[in-house]
Amino acid sequence: MMAALPLRLGIAGANVERGWFRDAHFPALGALPGFAIQAVSARTQEIADSAAAAFGAATAYADSLALARDPDVDVVVVTVKVPEHRAIVLAALAAGKHVYCEWPLGRDLAEAEEMADAARKAGVHAAVGLQGANAVAVHHAAKLVREGAIGRLLSLRVVSSTAGWGAVAPPNYAYLQDRTNGATLATIAGGHTLAMVEAVVGSFESVSARNSILLDRVEIIGTGETVERTCADHMLILGRHASGCVSSVEIVGGVNLPLRFELRGSRGTLEITGHHPGGYQCGHLTVTTTPPSEPQPDLPVPGLDGNPLNVAQLYAQLETDIRTGSRSVPDFAAAVRLTRLLDAIDAASDQGHEVAI
Repeated sequence: MMAALPLRLGIAGANVERGWFRDAHFPALGALPGFAIQAVSARTQEIADSAAAAFGAATAYADSLALARDPDVDVVVVTVKVPEHRAIVLAALAAGKHVYCEWPLGRDLAEAEEMADAARKAGVHAAVGLQGANAVAVHHAAKLVREGAIGRLLSLRVVSSTAGWGAVAPPNYAYLQDRTNGATLATIAGGHTLAMVEAVVGSFESVSARNSILLDRVEIIGTGETVERTCADHMLILGRHASGCVSSVEIVGGVNLPLRFELRGSRGTLEITGHHPGGYQCGHLTVTTTPPSEPQPDLPVPGLDGNPLNVAQLYAQLETDIRTGSRSVPDFAAAVRLTRLLDAIDAASDQGHEVAI
């Protein structure tokens, strides 16, 4: 039987000098023969041409909307800044392309809902980059919980940190300090962490929260300038879940601490551990239980570590979904659900009382 041809990718936001595509997607794709980089786009033709040469693309665009309409592209991968997601995603969906868009999907709930509705009408596969909640270890933890390995769920304590949103930031991260751009500690570190929590212990039914701006001015490295921070750099969330579990989740900016995910059940405990300065979703995760249970499976894409690790798993599942018609990866509907949860947490913090989901 003839092997299937690789799925041809169009990368919106390819840059040789920096970026999540360079650091995570490109190494992940190097381990996945089912994909080929067909086209790239960047904010200038010069940057796009350099990216095409470095990443092996046949075509380079200075216009990401033109890339989204390229007839030789099967899947549009959106790795640009969050305010630019909507236009590219909608153009790709209108052209009948499959889409892999980084998280957060949109700047707000209205944008996320618009893209999810367009994806549903297009009937294509639309994946969102919630790679941490999709990691092997998280799937394994959720399976153990479903099978009753630690009994009835009682309580969960999570501390999730990232080196971002500290006292200083590089120039390309200045936009992360403005909450109107949609890329904040709450949406990125918070969103990834909350997605993991819900994957393991089930949906939140209600939340109480305190979102704080502890450092309201941020020094931009190498410029001598400071910018105002209008998004939270610390979050405390108390939740109650449909499973009956209660949870406390702390999201901490500006520090590099190991992940603490400590789940207590009526017959034992389950922990997920990991450590990466960019957040738990960027690296290897390990599940342990007391009493001991079955070991977690091997990684489906061996030989990777750090940023590409969980991204590669999401790509591998997306390929299977596209070729077989299955629906296994986090999709735009999941992104809408998570955006609504983040809005509820904002409301609980602003209003000072518990909010039902």
